[in-house]
Amino acid sequence: MPLKKFVTPLAIPPTLKPIRRGPQGTFYQVKMTQFKQRLHRDLPLTTVWGYNGRSPGPTIRARKNERVHAKWMNKLPLKHLLPVDKTIMGAGPNNPQVRTVVHLHGTVARQGSDGYPTAWFSRDFKVVGPQFKRKVYVYPNSQNATTLFYHDHALGITRLNLYAGLSGAYLLTDAHESSLPLPKGKFDFPLIIQDRSFKKNGQFFYPSNTTPPVKGVNPSIVPIFFGNTIMVNGTVWPFLNVEPRKYRFRIINASNSRFYQIKLSSGQSFIQIGSDQGLLSKPVRVKQITLGVAERADVIIDFSKHKGQNIVLTNHARAPFPGGTLPNPNTTGTIMQFRVGRHLTSPDKSRIPAKLSAIPRLSPSKALRVRWMKLSSTTDKYGRMVQQLNNRGFEAPVSEKPVLGSIEVWNFVNPGTNTHPMHLHLVKFQVLSRRPFDVNFYNKTNKIRYTGRAIPPAPNERGWKDVVRANPGQVTKIIARFVPFTGLFAWHCHILEHEDYDMMRPMRVVRGKGIPRKKWVRSR
Repeated sequence: MPLKKFVTPLAIPPTLKPIRRGPQGTFYQVKMTQFKQRLHRDLPLTTVWGYNGRSPGPTIRARKNERVHAKWMNKLPLKHLLPVDKTIMGAGPNNPQVRTVVHLHGTVARQGSDGYPTAWFSRDFKVVGPQFKRKVYVYPNSQNATTLFYHDHALGITRLNLYAGLSGAYLLTDAHESSLPLPKGKFDFPLIIQDRSFKKNGQFFYPSNTTPPVKGVNPSIVPIFFGNTIMVNGTVWPFLNVEPRKYRFRIINASNSRFYQIKLSSGQSFIQIGSDQGLLSKPVRVKQITLGVAERADVIIDFSKHKGQNIVLTNHARAPFPGGTLPNPNTTGTIMQFRVGRHLTSPDKSRIPAKLSAIPRLSPSKALRVRWMKLSSTTDKYGRMVQQLNNRGFEAPVSEKPVLGSIEVWNFVNPGTNTHPMHLHLVKFQVLSRRPFDVNFYNKTNKIRYTGRAIPPAPNERGWKDVVRANPGQVTKIIARFVPFTGLFAWHCHILEHEDYDMMRPMRVVRGKGIPRKKWVRSR
């Protein structure tokens, strides 16, 4: 029997306090530990992993060009909370079972502070991975105001570490955003959405094998996972008391595999003001917002005309997306409830400007290189599905070497049946188009034959992004400038079960004269 909804108040993560501020920057010390946390009124305490004693971790708030130093400390047990498959890359018996490396998703940071999957470290840094660079990460925060989030990225166990609780919000502001009359203070905070399943004793359930089980492997990675319960900010089906005024919510999809198509039961619109990498050029009114794994939506919800009403945030995304099963309205079709009061504690002086930011468009005519990225799959020796990129896994030699400062166009070719949320580290990008193609012809010839016109991105996708939904049967085209650092980074599908096995590739940004624009290289 499912847990009762809307009986537990939404937890709002506290803002992390630095250990000191000075001319060299702001310094944080963050411990990853195991502890017990109440996730629902009727659940026993659940064992979770988190940052500084809570899951999701405390919200980090920083300003543009504020140099943040973060020492991420692994104080976790030596044995994992969840089943570890030792047959997949990075998780073999020669490596510690519990490893961590924090990736500040969407940040612009040097290689040593990016959270590369093999830059992992064990408890108290006793064992470190081959790309381990430093104990203290440095985030320049040189980008514009945006909603980022931090999460674990250790090779081969990312899905397990995040499911156990290792994620949190990082909100970056700047002078321009601060000058806008948007909701602020206690009327502006993150909503981190995750799906989970529970055992009868209140502990997290995560499958140890596929159905039917894989012969010769136990525990085994599963190709995809969907929980049957929705949490927001670590609270199962919570309610939030709100005033009849405008609120700003930073919505983060931090689930393992689940997509969300969110609506309000009142029928009112969201006013979306930002996406993954910051403010849109102007507000966009939408009745429904689709979020792939790791996508973010910066939205305003105006409750002023709904005094005394209860409004439910609902989910309508199929799982897997887009052709799977519709969510059950009694479980995964429900996210949380807003209880709108009748009185204001102070006048609502916020408003939504007609113009939010200036977004210069990158031109494909200036691209130094056009790449074609096949979202491919194969089977391993046990018969398990392995998701790959251009028929390569993570451990194959680097094949993507963008030149520092250059613009590139990337085409994600998806001949499969599910949407893949594709993420590039280091850079922000713009979505150019999606275009349907003949999948059968492509599978036979490895050539693209389009079957329709290019579809421009939706208005709320026309800002800066770092995750794009690459839909089945389509070529999804993005454009990016590879700045400002050289070094080793990653690009991957952000379905965590996919990136763990084996839908992630290294990318090295290099110095060089580049390729003359008249001699584009179209590599497959």
